[in-house]
Amino acid sequence: MKKKLLVSLIAVVLVLVLSVGIFAACNKKKNDSSSEISVPAYPEKTEQQVYDGALSSFATALNTAKSKLDVDERYAHMAIAEAKFLESAVYVPTTSRGGSYAISRLAPYSVTPVLFGTDSDRLHNAIVVEELIKPADREALKALYATEKAKVDGNYAVAAKAYLTEHHYTLRNDYKYPYTSAPATWDITDTQRQVDSRAIVQTYDGLMEYDVNGALAPAIATSYEMSADGLTYTFHLRNDVKWVTVNGAEYDTVKAQDFVYGLQRILDNKKTSGLVYGIIKNAQEYALGEIDDFTQVGIKATDDTTLVYTLEEPVSYFVTMLSYNPFAPVNKTYAKTTTGYGTNYDKILYCGPYIVDEATDNNKIVFKKNPTYYNPSAIQVETLNWVSYNNNKDTTKTYKDCKAGTIDSAGLNTSTIPLAKEEKLGSDPDTIFNTYVYTTLTDATAFGVFYNLNRQAYSTDGFTDVTSAQTQNQKNLAKWALNNTNFRMAFARAFDRASYNAIESGADLKLANLQNMFTPGTFVQLGKPVTLSINGTSKTFPAGTQYGAIVQAQIDADLGEDAPKVWDPAKDSGIGSSGGYDGWYNPTVANKFLNKAIEELAAQGVTVSAENPIHIDYPAWVGDPIYDARAKAFKQNIDTVFGGKVVLDIVGAESQDAWTGCGYDQDYGKDMNYDIYDVSGWGPDYGDPATYLNCLKALDGDMIKMLGLWA
Repeated sequence: MKKKLLVSLIAVVLVLVLSVGIFAACNKKKNDSSSEISVPAYPEKTEQQVYDGALSSFATALNTAKSKLDVDERYAHMAIAEAKFLESAVYVPTTSRGGSYAISRLAPYSVTPVLFGTDSDRLHNAIVVEELIKPADREALKALYATEKAKVDGNYAVAAKAYLTEHHYTLRNDYKYPYTSAPATWDITDTQRQVDSRAIVQTYDGLMEYDVNGALAPAIATSYEMSADGLTYTFHLRNDVKWVTVNGAEYDTVKAQDFVYGLQRILDNKKTSGLVYGIIKNAQEYALGEIDDFTQVGIKATDDTTLVYTLEEPVSYFVTMLSYNPFAPVNKTYAKTTTGYGTNYDKILYCGPYIVDEATDNNKIVFKKNPTYYNPSAIQVETLNWVSYNNNKDTTKTYKDCKAGTIDSAGLNTSTIPLAKEEKLGSDPDTIFNTYVYTTLTDATAFGVFYNLNRQAYSTDGFTDVTSAQTQNQKNLAKWALNNTNFRMAFARAFDRASYNAIESGADLKLANLQNMFTPGTFVQLGKPVTLSINGTSKTFPAGTQYGAIVQAQIDADLGEDAPKVWDPAKDSGIGSSGGYDGWYNPTVANKFLNKAIEELAAQGVTVSAENPIHIDYPAWVGDPIYDARAKAFKQNIDTVFGGKVVLDIVGAESQDAWTGCGYDQDYGKDMNYDIYDVSGWGPDYGDPATYLNCLKALDGDMIKMLGLWA
């Protein structure tokens, strides 16, 4: 599944902007193996054995949580599973999107604020003006949003446009949007990458869609009913939604059967099929080949406008999943008769608000209003001009382009913050920083560092610059270490994440989007009291308890005084938060865990010392000065904390493609070329913690490949 979902579109834009630039090259040096201590090879193990060695406690807790039919008990046990996952230290949280300085012409809350699914990537609701919006007006628009949302008949779009016009802003009907990677496919059933789906969702509609108020509203479906037992959902579809070609010619009407075929393609392609495993009846069994008759899967079209889903068991969050890939329609006849279906924008059909007018790899994508769209009044901007910054080598370019109007939103980084504090725009009496810069909201995206537990690749096809310099002994030692829980925890506690983040966001904002959990601590809360056994001690968590508080209780019980602080109940005026501070970094505790790991490894015949250190390969985009500086700071941090017993080796990627090719762009665990990696992240697809935790399930978890396991 992908890595997505945002509180606001600005958060997306910011990350895109901060993902561009160049790097001073880092020269790799060949390691001298002449005086190395011999290290035995790590024992051959199956992928399941490697997984169990690191994540068995997590898997057990997750299965327990998923067996709970009561929603609040489920949430509480999901929190226990989250604690076990964090304690495994196969992943170290770093940041979410947002929490950074930015400038923009996009009105706040004109794109849905929902934190899961793909609807927050849909841009037809965007309200854009000619001028950069001032922070005071942003705050006024946020207050207006809250007011309109509270009304029965509130219409924020109308109110926001009126406010902007009254305050001398000029409304536009186009949106100039920066992006860093062109879609690798235009087939929504054949991707799990946000860089693909972010573009594709402009071209189709699903059954339901979250509106700007965060409410689930009809799209192609006009209504639905759920059966009394919670197992059957019946959707009633519009009969006036047209499939059109890239030229705007009508091809067919969207029918219920198109959703049936869309799910079948998802299960055949297996890119995002795991989302519906155990939810839609027999979906997993069909995808894994245990049954070969698709009619046994719990989806059917009883007529052209009636679609019925049958579930394995009641799922309280089922309708929150509808904006994601397995619920997208695909016209079977067109897909079957079109050679290279989905390989380009002219090889798909359109039923959404936009048709692609033109697209050039690593240059631009232009979306124009679909003239046959069934809900034309929902389209606030008629043209989307996507401007590419793939492999851009100027860390000031997006800022300068936004200032000039080439794009409409840009994040500020350590290169552009000083410029904004010095420069003025037009006849403004004050600087750009004081006049237009604001701090973006954070979202529910979870970025972090992943450990490769089963490394097999030490180079990347097509990119000679990302080839490991490790000797065989160093490879052996790294694998021993990475499969030791205490070593992984030592590394996590040694990682100065705030300083790492400051390289990109600046010292003032280094904590703003820092996260301490995988699932945000406020993602769900208990609706009624739940009593749990925490390591044999009964503890009742009252109604209103945030997810993160339960996670912290379990971690405290397991790790005692050495527990990281993943939840701070005092944050956000007493609401509590798992972000905005660094609850992991502690060099003293890090060395306690390292010493435990060294003792355990010694008992297995493996020696670790300053003379025989653990070498950890870390791919970094050294072609970009910001990421290059971040990598060097990361290396100095790790090398210093461990006194040379652990050495972080930067494997320099000169291009962004080489960097993402080490892991993000790969489909299989065996092709992950790193020991640790910080390019990928995850965003929620529906309103339950399982949307995060399921992605690390054995065999079919969508992010399990990041640990070097399975696909």
